[in-house]
Amino acid sequence: MGSRAGTEPFAQDAGERHAGAGVLVLHGFTGSPKSMRPWAEYLAAAGMSVRLPRLPGHGTTVQDANRTTWDDWYETASSAFAELDRACAQVFVAALSMGGALALRLAEERPERVAGLILVNPAVHSESKLLPLLPVLRLAVPSVPGIGNDIAMPGQDEGCYDRTPLRALHSLIAGWKQVKQDIARVNAPILLFRSRTDHVVEASNSQWILGNVASTDVEERVLERSFHVATLDFDAPTIFGGSVDFIRRLSSADRAPAVPAVPAVPAMPEREA
Repeated sequence: MGSRAGTEPFAQDAGERHAGAGVLVLHGFTGSPKSMRPWAEYLAAAGMSVRLPRLPGHGTTVQDANRTTWDDWYETASSAFAELDRACAQVFVAALSMGGALALRLAEERPERVAGLILVNPAVHSESKLLPLLPVLRLAVPSVPGIGNDIAMPGQDEGCYDRTPLRALHSLIAGWKQVKQDIARVNAPILLFRSRTDHVVEASNSQWILGNVASTDVEERVLERSFHVATLDFDAPTIFGGSVDFIRRLSSADRAPAVPAVPAVPAMPEREA
């Protein structure tokens, strides 16, 4: 089945003017490239080669998602990384939620090639009471109500499913186990953005990651105005600008184009107590 409008993958090459840095951008579980497109375009405007793939089973139907696995998603991420790696002196990975787990797996398997990780509300486990029931529940029920579009800014849409595919979720958990088992292999520099209020991924995920990686160049920034999909939320400019600064600091490129203007966002509305 073809992808939904607005969920298409994105790719742009920087050319000779800044061939040193490439960025692989990865979206989250049940989400789509739509959640990451503004960030990917910002990185490309900053002179970086960018790949934002649509992970298998995403951006189409929940039924498609239930026919895919962690291995399918990782293969797509790995192939896109390899494409950048062939052309760029350095490759960074920028990721949201489940994309963060895929990014960590890439850093575990390619410690000499991943130049740095920019993680936004990364997920490597869940405290949901549903999970102990999942091995049996997935055989009887294909999906449950979704968790997408957790965004504080009104009018935003990440192009996600309105239901969570349970067979795919079961495979995601198996992938998380791989990531956690080998987390000490991660030695790449990390810039991690965590939303103070996240209704999807618990703060314990970021705490666990930062407490178990072997990386010594690590920074966590807390986002005060955004929910889970912070790449489409009030703090998106902080993420976009911070990621370019992080890449520039670590990049081997001698020269780089001027940093594009960070897109403006409306003021956050007052919330009732």
